[in-house]
Amino acid sequence: MSDPIVKVRGLERAFGRVRAVDGISFDLARGQVVGLIGANGAGKTTAMRIMATLDMPDSGAVTIGGVDIVDYPTRVRRHIGWMPDHFTPYSDTTVGDYLDFFGRAHGFAGAELARRVDEVRDFTDLVSLNDRPTTGLSKGQSQRLCLARTLLNNPEFLILDEPAAGLDPKARLEFKNLVRVLRERGKTLLISSHILSELGEMCDSLIFMDAGRLVHHGDTDSLQRRDARTGIVFEIEIHGPVAALLDWLAVRPGWRVVEQLRDGARAEFASGEPGAVAAELRRMSAELQIVEFRRQERRLEEAFVEMLRAGNGAPPPLPVAGNGGDAQ
Repeated sequence: MSDPIVKVRGLERAFGRVRAVDGISFDLARGQVVGLIGANGAGKTTAMRIMATLDMPDSGAVTIGGVDIVDYPTRVRRHIGWMPDHFTPYSDTTVGDYLDFFGRAHGFAGAELARRVDEVRDFTDLVSLNDRPTTGLSKGQSQRLCLARTLLNNPEFLILDEPAAGLDPKARLEFKNLVRVLRERGKTLLISSHILSELGEMCDSLIFMDAGRLVHHGDTDSLQRRDARTGIVFEIEIHGPVAALLDWLAVRPGWRVVEQLRDGARAEFASGEPGAVAAELRRMSAELQIVEFRRQERRLEEAFVEMLRAGNGAPPPLPVAGNGGDAQ
């Protein structure tokens, strides 16, 4: 495996008494899409701003492409693309003018400037909007323009803070397709979001932060099986009143209702042993009118909440993104 493109070691940043980033360490492998997840205030944006050379750490170190972000920020900026969580377009500026301005800010000129603007405009499907005022764009179009700006310097490492926030379903799908193409082109992406299911579909690896600390780093499967005490979740559909199923689950040992559904429930059974599951299904079918009974993976949101409830807030051993699970 090649050297990681990003190395974070003991990163700390405090604002007064609030420790926004509290000693996090991780590596990001080249060519991976990594999700950075946590509730509001978890420290995601602060960590990303430090990696983007927009804020200074109190202690710790970050290197990108082997270059220290504090010692050589200008060199680092040549290799990164930063997409903030809030895009403010310039008034009296068209899409074409906006990209031309930022292309020049990156030092491009003449034919090279025109080529770079054409490439990012084509990639983000903004050609037909070239003469549109930036203040007249939809949310999805604005996000594509912000991504186009981020790609102008052809960065190796992209840092995207809540890039899909507020997008409609069509725009979200378009964004996922752009992420897929960028991965195919060998880019490394760090994408922040508090929507776990969305990132689970796009990312090779997930980093979870809580109260400034790193609490998980690995793929989705490793998160879902992290707590060995957790049983198996089933979706159960019933013919008749849902209350009958809920009452049955409430008195049967080993069952816990996770979510009530319109025609049934999602429920967790404490044992994963096939014989025990089969016996429960026989009992349930004998007493209730079961229409469907199927096993489900735990949702990422549920796995994360359960991990936090268990008090598992200690940083794990130093991991590398994209290694197929938690690093040892």
